[in-house]
Order: sequence, then structure tokens, then C-alpha cells
Amino acid sequence: MTELPPAGTTAVSTRGLRKTYRHRGRQVVAVGGLDLDVPLGGVHGFLGPNGAGKTTTIRMLLGLIRPDSGVVRVLDRPVPQELPEVVGRVGAIVESPKFFPAFSGRRNLELLAAAIGTPPARVDRVLADVGLADRASSPFRTYSLGMKQRLAIASTLLKDPDLVIFDEPTNGLDPAGIHEVRQTMRGLAAAGKTVLVSSHILAEVEQVADTVSIVTQGRLVASGRVADLLAAAGAGEARVGVERPDEAAVLLAARGWAVRPDGAGGLLVGGAAPADITRALADAGLYLHELAPGRADLEQVFLALTGTGAQGTAAAHQGRPAPHGRRARA
Repeated sequence: MTELPPAGTTAVSTRGLRKTYRHRGRQVVAVGGLDLDVPLGGVHGFLGPNGAGKTTTIRMLLGLIRPDSGVVRVLDRPVPQELPEVVGRVGAIVESPKFFPAFSGRRNLELLAAAIGTPPARVDRVLADVGLADRASSPFRTYSLGMKQRLAIASTLLKDPDLVIFDEPTNGLDPAGIHEVRQTMRGLAAAGKTVLVSSHILAEVEQVADTVSIVTQGRLVASGRVADLLAAAGAGEARVGVERPDEAAVLLAARGWAVRPDGAGGLLVGGAAPADITRALADAGLYLHELAPGRADLEQVFLALTGTGAQGTAAAHQGRPAPHGRRARA
């Protein structure tokens, strides 16, 4: 087993983490020997198709379920052995917490603060941190989905945690709500906290994360800085504007390159250098009026590493039992 990194360098580390379930008389591997490192500070994206083991991993990090084998370290403490010593420094939303619909956002948090022994003055601070100060007196039932999610985030901040863990925090949100939650996560990172966010919405993670880990079938397939993973993926697709695009598409595809329409009368060509595209078209008497080198995005990296598209993602979810455990709001 690979050694854990030196103390004080990661917020989360696992080695050989494994969890299986019995499902319909057979054993299903939810997490199969996961080695994960989440660096201290910034936003770390935990990516994978539905059913890749992300939620199961997070539940093991929080001590909600026990691994079959492997090592877990959270903020330099072994979990679950020393969970009581570290749980006060961790905030997490694995499932949406329940709030009283008729009570204001502030009153909901005041009740929660009293229950966990947090000073009342902390309530207004966390409401400001998530951008809800101006709606603190409004009933929870009047909040948008994005505001409800931000109040849930505020509830995790009452104890001023060093590590904040979110499991699919933008599920069900409209673009405005997604933007609000993204800004909140960046604000937490700017304040010196470590944010671990699991998601399969790659465009959102690409905009907010500093580093990522990509998993499939419960195993790590890539990790590192987002910029480095994108650079390693190469140039991505090139946008090609050409006369007679249908004829050009056939010609370029015959060279073994991936070709598809760009939706605006042009083509997107993958796997080819711009100079090679130019030469191939010119040799056939087809002349360019646009050639823009593309860049890889996180979705391309993700699909290449996990081998899943929309159908593959759905297939990966089939046959994976839901992990058992109590509601998480550590």
C-alpha cells in the first residue's frame, strides 16, 4: 500500500479504501481500493459517473459507514478511530438538511446553533458569508432552490469548520442557483477553508475547482491541478469553417479524424493538427475561411478516462445499491 503523504499537506487522504454491499444475493463493489488525496486549501472536485462510489467514499470519510478495509485520514486524524477529535472541524452536506418552512432563515439557524452549542452571534456571520443577510428574516418557504442550498451551506459553517464537504450541491438548481452556490464555494476557499465537492456536472466543477480527482468504478483514474489535466489532454477539437462542409466532413473522417457539425455550418475536428487539416482540405480543392484551434475541457478528459458518455453514466448507476447510513450533516 502506498504511504500516506506527510502530515499537514492534505485535508483528506485514503489508501486502499474498499467498501462492498450485498445486493440481490451478490456482492457489489462500491469503492474498490481508492487512493485519494485532497490538498489543504482551495476547492477540490471529486468527479465520477453516477454510481462511481463518490457518496459512499464521502460517508466513509465522515464515519457514517465503515470501510471493509483501507486507511482514512481527515485533517491528520485517522477515521473512524479519532473521529470525535476531528468532527468539529468538518462541515458536510450529503443530503439536504430539513428546515422549518414557516421559520425565517435566521431562526432556523438560531435553533441549530443552540443545539450544537454555537454562540448566537455566529448566525448572522454565516448568513453574510453565504449572501443571505438581506433575506435572513424571510420565511424559509419563500426561498428559491439556490437560497435553500445556501442556507444548508450556512448551517455547516456554524461551527467554523476547516474542511467543508458537499455531495452534488447543485443538483436540481437552475443556472442562477448554480452560480450562487459556485460563488459561495469560491468564497469559502478564499477564506482559507478546504472545500471538497463531489459532482458529475463537469462544466461547473471546471469553473470552481483548483484540483480534481476522477474516479470510476470506485477507483482513482486521475488527479491533479485542473490546468495540468487539461494541458495533458492536448488541444481538443479544432473549429473548421470550409466551403462544402458535407464533402469536407467525409474527406476528413476518411483520414481517421473525429468529425462532427458545430451547429453553425462548420465542423469540429478532433485528433488532428491544424496544419494537417489545412493540407488535407487544400489538396482536395476545399479552402478554409476559419480554423480555430480548440482546447480540451474537463468533460473531454473525464470521458476519455472513464469511458462513459450519457449512456455509460446511466449504465454505471445500474445495479449499485444505495449506501446505508444515517443522514449526514457533520
